[in-house]
Amino acid sequence: MKITAIVQARMGSSRLPGKVLLDLGGETVLARVVRRLLRARLLDDVMVATTDSAADDAIAGECERVAVSFFRGSEDDVLDRYWKAAKVCQADAVVRITSDCPLIDPQVVDEAISAFRDRSVDYASNTIVRTYPGGLDTEVFSRAALERAWVEAGKSYEREHVTPYFYEHPELFRIASVCSRTDCSRFRWTLDTAEDLQLIRKIYSSFGNQDSFGWQEALALMERKPELGNLNSHISQKSLHGV
Repeated sequence: MKITAIVQARMGSSRLPGKVLLDLGGETVLARVVRRLLRARLLDDVMVATTDSAADDAIAGECERVAVSFFRGSEDDVLDRYWKAAKVCQADAVVRITSDCPLIDPQVVDEAISAFRDRSVDYASNTIVRTYPGGLDTEVFSRAALERAWVEAGKSYEREHVTPYFYEHPELFRIASVCSRTDCSRFRWTLDTAEDLQLIRKIYSSFGNQDSFGWQEALALMERKPELGNLNSHISQKSLHGV
């Protein structure tokens, strides 16, 4: 079984335009995401799925710079973008990652993949019941399930956000929820605002601007320095990602 992480990325963002190519300790946010994913033991491949809009030529250029494969497709129909990207890379299963998660953790990704494989499900996710910090969101689904959603999902939000058709139709798909041992969902490590960027830059700086630290180390930092959490604790979390 070939398991590929497909990272959705585009320059457009209502709250922080161009966020995925912003500097994060000497590298772009997108490069950090890709390089962290490459450390996941159970992943066979990583691909970036961006749009065919001219505005996203910059993302294609960054993918070439960091030597990661990329696919360009629909800007609004992200489900279609994922389906076509999965076909191009010949993935049997897809790990959906959004490019605004520069603290994505390879161990968490491996745990989600293990749940997907060991429980023989169509869809495994750590977002159904949120116990991980926001920004570690990992969803794994089979290519067959993706194809069914691509064919059957007709609502605009189902097309834009890729996975609602899975978790809103448990009668159609075998679903597994992946949870951490303790509830850490109060922490926000996703990049959507200037305040988020300030926090994430401070986290990276605390680890010498290397991206080899894990989420547990970042958690320990936040617990030692609770003032860090105040930087973005007032920001409301979007319910769905549409990067």
